[in-house]
Amino acid sequence: MTRPMPENSLGVALIGTGFMGKCHAMAWRTVAATFGGAHPRLEILCDTPESRAHAYAGQFGFARATADWHAAIADDAVDVVSITTPNGLHRPMAEAALRAGKHVWLEKPMALTLADAEAMAQLAAQNPDRVTILGYNYLRSPAFQAAVGLIRSGAIGTPHAFRGVYDEDYSADPTLPWSWRMTHKEGGLGALGDLGCHLVSQMVALMGDVTQVTAMTQISIPMRPAPDGDKPVENEDSALALVRFASGAQGSFATSRVARGRKCRLQWEVHGSGGTITFDQENMNALWLHRAGEAGFTRHLTGPDQPDYAAFCPAPGHNFGFNEQKVIEARDLISAIAGGPSCGPDFAAGLKIERVIHAMATSNGRPVEL
Repeated sequence: MTRPMPENSLGVALIGTGFMGKCHAMAWRTVAATFGGAHPRLEILCDTPESRAHAYAGQFGFARATADWHAAIADDAVDVVSITTPNGLHRPMAEAALRAGKHVWLEKPMALTLADAEAMAQLAAQNPDRVTILGYNYLRSPAFQAAVGLIRSGAIGTPHAFRGVYDEDYSADPTLPWSWRMTHKEGGLGALGDLGCHLVSQMVALMGDVTQVTAMTQISIPMRPAPDGDKPVENEDSALALVRFASGAQGSFATSRVARGRKCRLQWEVHGSGGTITFDQENMNALWLHRAGEAGFTRHLTGPDQPDYAAFCPAPGHNFGFNEQKVIEARDLISAIAGGPSCGPDFAAGLKIERVIHAMATSNGRPVEL
């Protein structure tokens, strides 16, 4: 599908220069070369201290730098604000951007609390001419988009069940120092907010809305070392859940930040009346499909027959990557600004994801209706 692209250049403010800040900068610099349209103007890079902002402004290609995020958002040359800061700053920055009349590209999770996410979605609804999009980049994988298309076309019949896992091991070492990420006040949820929300975004895209969850969470390493003595970990290291969808289908869900050996095991399968589809982000360039009557699974390599792949490479099997997904995300944002369809998740859709993960966090083994 051809999407409209802006004829006039959009001014960009980027807040944050960490891993995701760099991903956003790379996407902004690449999106027009890949998909056409006017090249964005990289106006302002914001971070603290200001010396860091200036250093990365040169590296990322931004015209100016500041340590004042309020000034970056309010700047008249800025049309779009990319927010890649710690979770506790998501709500104030996103709301300030919307009130200033800016479009917003916000990294997940949407907010610290469900109440925060509800307030953000309400403000976005009050500003319908402003486009919002959340950083669920795994939804942009050509293989994942192809899987959604296969399910909607009836390739595996009626979906009956979903099984999903998202495991990493970045917190598995018990000597890893305590940080803000392990607190409710600054980090919000733990594995559910950092990893599980990605799995929920895919689960909903594949299976439809969730109506019930029954979950358990666990803090595997309750204390972490800090310079002034060990401090408690407040949010979950892992979570398990049973899920019911509006369609009547069932599902299982698991996520962990302490799964030794796992790096990006975002893995799922959908069982249908006429077949099964499976995918693993650690092997993101292969989609496996079984149809009833076949002996096993057929591997489908990423290629130009899948959505958005051909814009990067004309040859199949030449592989796709993490940062390319962010370029597609940037395309979806600016195309929506140019009058194209909203691909989301916008703040309204993001609120649905937040409701699922917060229901899991509070379930404690009891069914929670959504």
